[in-house]
Order: sequence, then structure tokens, then C-alpha cells
Amino acid sequence: MKESSSRIISVVVVTAGINDYLKSCLDSIKEQTYPPLEIIVIDNSLNENFAQRIIRSHPTIKLYSSTTNLFYCAGLNKGIDLSKGDFILCLNDDVILDKRFIEEALRGFRLDNKVGLVNGKILRSDRKTIDTTGLSLSLFRIARERGYGLKDNGQFEKAGFIFGVNGAVAFYRKDMLDEIKINSEYFDCDYHFFYEDLDIAWRAKRFDWKAYYNPKVIAYHVRGGSVRKNCGLNRPYARRYLNDELQADLIKNRYLTIIKNESWFGFLLHLPFIVFYDLAVLIYILFFSPRSIKILLSNLKYIKGAFKKRKILTQMKLLRNK
Repeated sequence: MKESSSRIISVVVVTAGINDYLKSCLDSIKEQTYPPLEIIVIDNSLNENFAQRIIRSHPTIKLYSSTTNLFYCAGLNKGIDLSKGDFILCLNDDVILDKRFIEEALRGFRLDNKVGLVNGKILRSDRKTIDTTGLSLSLFRIARERGYGLKDNGQFEKAGFIFGVNGAVAFYRKDMLDEIKINSEYFDCDYHFFYEDLDIAWRAKRFDWKAYYNPKVIAYHVRGGSVRKNCGLNRPYARRYLNDELQADLIKNRYLTIIKNESWFGFLLHLPFIVFYDLAVLIYILFFSPRSIKILLSNLKYIKGAFKKRKILTQMKLLRNK
């Protein structure tokens, strides 16, 4: 295993140019006690003036300005393809890192060569409320954020292994990403937004990689800054603040994640909980977002693709175990 002094870190930030979050995010990366080798910004703003402002204020970063909206997953894939690091820190632009974030996160990777994901204590922008301390997989087969919305009273000060890491501030070992990618995709581009972090975590677990939580790895996140209206920032029950397209993505991506990663035994075991959750969501969208049903039905083509990817993952696992 490489010594810490030779660990190469790449940071990939995907931005849509909303509310000038990016400047604070980049400033916090530049202030790290363990500076990254490179900072890669994937610009989804489709605004030439915004791209020029980034270059003027941060001339040393690598900037990729897309001519079409890559969304979050394809944007991250592009950034990882451009990167050179042994470890990849994937960020929303509405995140600010504590200056010791990278230094402390590397301690988690150093514990074991099979630690492929590291999560820290991510607080809201008020720096008092917990945004997440990592992901767990619920009975409903949705991602649960540990500590979500609770006041930080020191109840998550114990380090340890968890199921997965939150996608807004996701630190990955590059070797792990290479092992679990499907064809040329690290993140599934059929997702756009939501559940991409649970999908990566679940895939990683199937390939015997570990996720680790270190409470000294601290960052601050504007919950929903990239996808919600301003009135919904940092508020619970995110579904209330999403447009119809995002509502459809939220439903669709859960199905894709289950299809790709759940065992048949696990599916049957959790089927009552899955159905109960689906009925609750259906009632909600019938009343508050009926148009999302039409969008969801137009996206059924992705289900077939998920079954194909499940087959590829099964074959990959068989080859690995030979």
C-alpha cells in the first residue's frame, strides 16, 4: 500500500452555476491541509460567461464546459475520466469542506486496502444540524441518511463501518470505482439525479468493498442547493420541493437500484415494505405531482437496461471469484 505522502487526490465538482455556490466550494478545496493534485470542474451551466468567470477566479483548475446538460452522474463520469488521482472526491458545488477534510479522510482509507468509500460528519450550512453521517439501506430499499436533520450533540462521534456515503460529498478509492464500473460508466447515466450514491455503495458492497465513517471528516452542505427551490433549502421531506421531472427520477432510480443490486431472496423478504412505500408515494404524487406519472411511464425503457446491467454485474462477480 502506498504511503500517505504519495497519495494522489483528485477533486471533481459538478456545477450548474446556481447561486454562486461554486466560489466558496473551490476556496475550501484550495485551503486544504492536504491539497489535491487537481481540481476538476464540470460546468453544466450552459453559460459561457459563467465558465469565463470560473477561469478568471481559479486559473489553475481544470474546467470542462459541456454544450449539453450532462446532469450529475454523467458529469461525475466525465470528471473521473479526466482525473489522475488514486482517490476521487466527488462534490456538489453547494458543499464547503473543513480545511482538514482530505487529511482526515485519508486516515479512513489507510485502515484497510478494502476501504473504498469514506464519509464524514456532514453538517448543514448552519453548522449545527446534521445533514448526514453516511447511508444505511432501509427495509423499504431506500437510502437513509444517518442523523438526517438532527442537532449535532456529539451522538455520532464514534468512527466505524457504514453501508455507504452520501453523494454530495463522496470520497472514493479509484481502484474500487474501476472494479465496479459497468462498461465505461462509474455512475449510471440513466439516473441523472438521486440514488446514484446508494447504487455505488450497494455495488461496492457486492464486490466486498467497505465504507467507513470518520467524524473528524467535516463538511458543510446546503441540502437541496442543486435541485430545490430556495424555499426548500435545508428542509426535510425533500419530495415537496422537487419539480415533476425530479419526482419521476426519484421514483425511477429507486427501482433501477433495486433491480441491479438486490438478491432475489432479499427482494422477496422486503417485498411487503417495498409495496407499502410504493403505495405511499403513489398517493402523494396523485395529489401533488400527477404529471410525474406520465414522465415516469415514458422512462420505462430504463427498466430493461437495468436488468441488462444486473446481468453484467453478475458476470463480473463470477469472473472475479474464479
